[in-house]
Amino acid sequence: MKTIKYLYIACALTAGTVLMSSCNDFLDRPAEDSYNAGTFYKDDNQCVQGVNYLYNSPWYDFQRGFIKVGEVMSGNYYWSSSPYMTLTVNSTDEDLTNMSNSLWSVVAHANTVYNNLKGASASQAVKNQCMGECLAWKAMAYFFLVRSFGDVPIIHDNSKKLADGSYSSVSRVQKSDVYDYIIMTLEKAMELLPRKGNPGRIDYYSAEGLLAKVYLYKSGVKANGNGQRDAGDLNKAAMYAKDVIDNSGRELMSNYSDVFRLQNALNRECLFSWLWTADASMWTVQNTLQSDLGMQGFDEFGDCWGGYNGPSIDLQEAFGVSPVEDPSTRSDVDTRRKATMMMAGDFYDYFWTDKTDNRGRKGFNYLEFLYNANGYGAGGPGRLQSATGANCVKHLYGDAYDHKTYAVDGISASNMHSSLATPVLRLSDIYLIYAEAVIGNNGSTTDASAIDAYYKVRSRAIRSAGRPTSISWEDVWKERRLELAIEGDRWYDFVRRSYYDVAGSIRELKQQKRGAFYGLNTLYKNYYDSHAWNVDPSTMHYATDTQAPNVSEQTFTLPFPSQDIVFNGNLQKGSVHVDVRSTYAY
Repeated sequence: MKTIKYLYIACALTAGTVLMSSCNDFLDRPAEDSYNAGTFYKDDNQCVQGVNYLYNSPWYDFQRGFIKVGEVMSGNYYWSSSPYMTLTVNSTDEDLTNMSNSLWSVVAHANTVYNNLKGASASQAVKNQCMGECLAWKAMAYFFLVRSFGDVPIIHDNSKKLADGSYSSVSRVQKSDVYDYIIMTLEKAMELLPRKGNPGRIDYYSAEGLLAKVYLYKSGVKANGNGQRDAGDLNKAAMYAKDVIDNSGRELMSNYSDVFRLQNALNRECLFSWLWTADASMWTVQNTLQSDLGMQGFDEFGDCWGGYNGPSIDLQEAFGVSPVEDPSTRSDVDTRRKATMMMAGDFYDYFWTDKTDNRGRKGFNYLEFLYNANGYGAGGPGRLQSATGANCVKHLYGDAYDHKTYAVDGISASNMHSSLATPVLRLSDIYLIYAEAVIGNNGSTTDASAIDAYYKVRSRAIRSAGRPTSISWEDVWKERRLELAIEGDRWYDFVRRSYYDVAGSIRELKQQKRGAFYGLNTLYKNYYDSHAWNVDPSTMHYATDTQAPNVSEQTFTLPFPSQDIVFNGNLQKGSVHVDVRSTYAY
C-alpha cells in the first residue's frame, strides 16, 4: 500500500507545474518555473517523490495508441472502421499524434528529472535508484518510438537542445543507432538500480529484462530481409534473459488471470508497469482503458463505449475457439482465452462481486449482462454489441464496488478514472525471449533450458500440456501471441519480424480474419432464452468479403505526426548515422 501511494505523491506535489505543462512534441520539457529543483530534492523521500510520476502521467496519452497500434493493427482486435484495422493510418491521425506526444513527453520528463537528481543532497543509494528509474523509463519510451516510427531523433538532454537553439533542427537517427542508444541507456540504468527494488518499482532485473528484449529486436535490424539475424545480438538476448530467469527471484503468478487484477498491481511478475491512480482531482494519472474496451453499462459511470469492438476472429481461432461453438462443449483448454476475451457462456467471479446472476452466483455473467438489461447490473445493452462475438477482459476492473474493494490505493473509481495497473513488460515475455533467442536462426531447438522456458509459460495456461522434446520458432511465435494478447505488444512482434522476414510478416497479416462475424446476436439471444444452441450457417458466418489489409514493407513504419514535420522540416529528410558511444554520455 505504501509503495503505490508513494508512486502518486509526486503527482500531487507537482500538479499544475510538471504534469500540466505542454507536451505537444518531443522537445517539450517539464516546466520548472513554479518550483526550485535545487531546493526540492533535499532528501531520500523527495527524490523518490520526484521520479514517481514517471510511472503514470507522461504515459497517459499513449493508452489508446497502445491498443490501436499494438493490437488492432496486428489483427488481434476488431475496431470497426478504424484506419488501424486497414493499416491506413496517416500523419494527421489524432491517436497517432497523442501517442507520439506522450512518448516524447516521457523522454523529456525523464531527462529533466534525471538532471535534477544529479544535484540532490540525498543518500547516494537513493539518488542512484531514482536516476536509474528515469533512464529505464526513457529507454522504454525510446523502445516504443523506434519500433513505431523507425528512424527517430535522439534527445539526450532537452535543456541543452533548448539552450543552443537546435531544438527545431534535430535530424532523424538511423534505427540501428537508436537501438544502440537504448542499450547504452539501459546499461547505465543497470549500474544505478538496486538488484531488488520495492514491489512495483523498476530494479536492475527490470532493466535487464528490457535489455534482453531490445537485443532480440536489434538482432534483425541489419538482416536486410535475408532471414539471418545477428548471432551476437541473439546470444546477448539469451544471456540477459537467462540472468533474469535464474537470478531475479521473480516468478510467474500461479493463476494467469491474477496478473491483471486490481489487488495485484504490484505483482512481481511484472518488470515494468504503469501504475495509475483513480484520484479524480488530477487528470493524466488515471487508467482510462476500461472506457475504450468495456461494454456499455459495464460500470455505473456511463463511461464505457468499447463493446462494439472486440478480440478478432483470428485471435479466437488462435486460441482454438469459435464464436459459433456451443459453450457447453467448447474446446476451451487454454485458461488465457477466458482471461483475455469474454465469450458466450462465460462467468467471472472477479467482476461484479456485489451482484448475483440468475443462477445464484456472485459475479459477472456475460450473456445475462447482454440480455437481462433490466434485472441484472446497472443496465446492460440488451443485445450483443461486439461484431466478433467476444469482448475484452484485460484492462477492465469491473464496477464501482470491485474497485472500492480491491484497488490497492484505496481510491474509488469515477468517470474515466481507474487505478488498475497496466503491465508493460512481464516475466513470461522474458521466458519466451530466451526460448526464441536460443532457437536463433536454426528454426528449432532441443536445448533443455529453452524448452523449459517455453514450457514454464505454456504449462501455466494449459495444465494438461506435456513438455515437448523440441520447440520451433513457430511454436514460440504463436505462444507469444496467446500469452501477451491485448497487451500492446503484437504489432511490434510483426515489426521485429519485418526486419529480417518482411515477406512472412506481410503474408500472415494478409491471411488474417480481421472482419466481423454475422448473425451472432440471434444465436446468443436464442441460447439465453431457450438454452438451445442452433447455428444457421446461412446467416451465421464470418464476413468472407472482408478486404485484406494493403500491407507493404512501408507499413511497418508509422508516419511522423504532421505537426512535428511542420515544426521541423528535417524530419522529412533522410536519417543520419550517429556513433552514440562517442557522442553521448551519462
